[in-house]
Amino acid sequence: MAKQQLEVLNALDVAKTQLYHFTAIIIAGMGFFTDAYDLFCISLVTKLLGRIYYHVDGSPTPGTLPPNVSAAVNGVAFCGTLSGQLFFGWLGDKMGRKKVYGMTLMIMVICSLASGLSFGHTAKGVIATLCFFRFWLGFGIGGDYPLSATIMSEYANKRTRGAFIAAVFAMQGFGILSGGIVTLIISAAFKNRFKAPAYSVDPLGSTVPQADYVWRIILMFGAIPAALTYYWRMKMPETARYTALVAKNAKQAAQDMSNVLQVEIQEEQDKVEKLTQTEAHQYGLFSKEFARRHGLHLLGTTTTWFVLDIAFYSQNLFQKDIFSAIGWIPKAATMNALEEVFRIARAQTLIALCGTVPGYWFTVALIDIIGRFWIQMMGFFFMTVFMLGLAIPYNHWTHIHIGFVVMYGFTFFFANFGPNSTTFIVPAEIFPARLRSTCHGISAAAGKAGAIVGSFGFLYAAQNKDSTKTDRGYPPGIGVRNSLFVLAACNLLGLLFTLLLPESKGKSLEEMSGENEEEEASEAESVSGIVNSRSPLF
Repeated sequence: MAKQQLEVLNALDVAKTQLYHFTAIIIAGMGFFTDAYDLFCISLVTKLLGRIYYHVDGSPTPGTLPPNVSAAVNGVAFCGTLSGQLFFGWLGDKMGRKKVYGMTLMIMVICSLASGLSFGHTAKGVIATLCFFRFWLGFGIGGDYPLSATIMSEYANKRTRGAFIAAVFAMQGFGILSGGIVTLIISAAFKNRFKAPAYSVDPLGSTVPQADYVWRIILMFGAIPAALTYYWRMKMPETARYTALVAKNAKQAAQDMSNVLQVEIQEEQDKVEKLTQTEAHQYGLFSKEFARRHGLHLLGTTTTWFVLDIAFYSQNLFQKDIFSAIGWIPKAATMNALEEVFRIARAQTLIALCGTVPGYWFTVALIDIIGRFWIQMMGFFFMTVFMLGLAIPYNHWTHIHIGFVVMYGFTFFFANFGPNSTTFIVPAEIFPARLRSTCHGISAAAGKAGAIVGSFGFLYAAQNKDSTKTDRGYPPGIGVRNSLFVLAACNLLGLLFTLLLPESKGKSLEEMSGENEEEEASEAESVSGIVNSRSPLF
C-alpha cells in the first residue's frame, strides 16, 4: 500500500518527530488551554456572584445563586459549546481547517472580554448579559474541539500521532490549573488590599464593593492566551490531507508540506484525481455506505463520550462536601466574600495538581505503547471500581475523609489517564478526511450533552431524600450514594461501548478510515491474477 499512498501523505506518516510537530502542539494546545480556563473558571466565582447579587437581608447565610440561575450561569457555556462543536465541525470539512480555526479563536477573545464587561442595572440584567456572552464564548470553544483534534491528527506521523493529539488535549489540565492560580492571585491581592469582616460579623460589610471587579478580571483573563495564539494559527498552512483529499489540490499540498518537512515532494495531481473518484471518497455522512463502514464507529465514539462526561462532570456533586469535610473550605458564614473565593480556588488548584494534570500526561506517555482501546477500557474499568468503592461504603467514608479524598482523586486520575483523553483522540483518527471534523464534532457534542446531564441532572439527583436537608431551593433527590451507583453504571456502559471501536495505534489515517480500500482490493486482485496465471492447469 505504501507505493499507492500519495507521496505527501506518506511523507507525513513516516516523518521523524521534529520542530513543526511541537509548534503544532503548542498552537493547537493553547486553544485548549484557553477552552479549559474559560469553561472551568466560572465555577470558581459562582459563590461570589451569589454574595454580590443575591444577598438576603437578615439571612444567617450569605446569598447564593438560585438553582435555575446557577444552572444557567454554569451551563449556558456548555450549551454554546455543543452548538459550536456541531456547526464548526461541519464547517471545518466544508471550508477547511485553517479558515475556521481563526474564526473560533476571535469569538473566544471577544466573548471572554465581553463576559467580564457584563452590564445591567439589576442582578437579573448582569446575569442575563453574562449568560448571553458565555453562550457565544462556548460556541467558539466548541469549534476548537473538532478543529484542534483534526489538525493535529492530520499533521502527525503515525508512530507518535496518539501522543501528539493527547498532548494537545492535556493542555486542558494546565488551563484548569491556571484558572485556579489566576483566581488565587487576584483574590489574594484584593483580600489583602480591601479588608473585610466575616459574614457572621457584618453581613453587608463582608462583601466589599471592589469584589465585583474580581470575577470580571478572572473571566476576562481568558482572552489573553487566545489572542496571543491568533497570529500563529493564521500562519499555519492548511493540512495536506484536507488540501489533497478534500480540496483536491495536489500542488498546494505538496508545496505546503515541502516547506514544513524541508523535503522535496512530488505533486501527483493525476493520482489525487484518480484516488478521489473511488467509492471510498464519494459517500456522504447520511448514506448507507457510511452506515456500513463507520456507523458502529460513530455510535461507539458518541456513546462513550456521552457516558464519560456524565461521570466526569457530575463529580462536583460531592466536591463541596469533601472540601468542607477536610477543612479546605470552612462554613460560608465564617468567611468574607474574597476569602471564600480564595479558599475555593486553592482547593480546586490542589485537585487539578494532584488528580487532573498527571492523568493527562500518563496518557501522552503511554498511548502509543498501550494503545487507545486498552487505555479507554482500563480507564472506564477503574472509574467503575472507584465509583463503587465510594458508593458501597459511603457511610464509612463520611467518617474517614482522607480516604474519600484519595478515592475521589483516583477517579479523576483514571478519567484523564483513560476515556477523557481517548474519546477526544479516537474520532480524529478513524473517519475519512472529508467527514473527519464533522464526525469529531458530533462525538464531542454528544459528550457535552453528557456534561449537561452530569452537571445539572445530578446536582438535583444528588440532593438528600429528606426535604429538610436539601440545598436551598432544591427539591429532594435520590441522595449522593445512589447517584454514585448510577455513575458507576454509566462507566460500565462506557466500557461496553468501547468494544465498538477499532485500535488505531501505528496505522495511517487512510488505513483506519478505509480511504485506501479500493487500492488494496485492486492490489490483491492483481497479485491473485499473477499467481493464477503462473499456476499449472490440471
